[in-house]
Amino acid sequence: MTFLDALILGIVEGITEFLPISSTGHLILASRLLHLPDGDFVKTFEIVIQFGAILAALLLYWRMLLLDVRTFAKAILAFIPTGVAGFLLYKLFKSLLGSDAIVVWSLVIGGILLIVLERLHAARATDDKGLESISYTQAFFLGVCQSVSMIPGVSRSASTIMPGLLMGISRKTIVEFSFILAVPTMAAATGYELLKNYRHISLQQFDVLAVGFVVSFLMALVAIKGLLTYIQRHTFVAFGVYRILAGLAFWFFVLR
Repeated sequence: MTFLDALILGIVEGITEFLPISSTGHLILASRLLHLPDGDFVKTFEIVIQFGAILAALLLYWRMLLLDVRTFAKAILAFIPTGVAGFLLYKLFKSLLGSDAIVVWSLVIGGILLIVLERLHAARATDDKGLESISYTQAFFLGVCQSVSMIPGVSRSASTIMPGLLMGISRKTIVEFSFILAVPTMAAATGYELLKNYRHISLQQFDVLAVGFVVSFLMALVAIKGLLTYIQRHTFVAFGVYRILAGLAFWFFVLR
């Protein structure tokens, strides 16, 4: 892996991790376009740059997550379904990572659902009542929905945002909850993967890992702040359209 590869993948991870467009799907597609081998180091590299994205969310939301007892409890409650599903079905979901077709279908179907649910949400004219408006029952249900995001191409943030829109939660509130929920979810997932793959990290490749990590961290900061600003005046329809176009483009230009 070259420094340019690390730069590109760091940008892709940082931007897509918190947008409802699937970071895993985009990393898979980007790796295919860069013709990177599906080896142990590439997998470890992807884990490391995910840590960069996690730190960005933690830096921006640590007070809300760690000092607000109710928000912390809701985040942990929502994490439980994903944690249990990930532990019990780890091998199944890992086997899906090798299927480009699943990524394409997940992007397209998720895009359609995002557009439909956004239209339904817009008709309700929901007021922004903040994170305290999310009940513990809703938090747990959002966690159940998030567990579906282990399918590559679904998107962790989209699997939280879409049911949130269906429940009538405001865009800003559900987006911020998806950011906060990302911290325990991604920390557990990447920590587990790192324990299994740390042997593949060598000092000779540390500089490449460092580039990807820093770039991912910086781009995630931009993506988080950018999404919060964007949804103040816009809907999620553009993300749904993008998912559909990205999935179709990959199918036409790469898989065929």
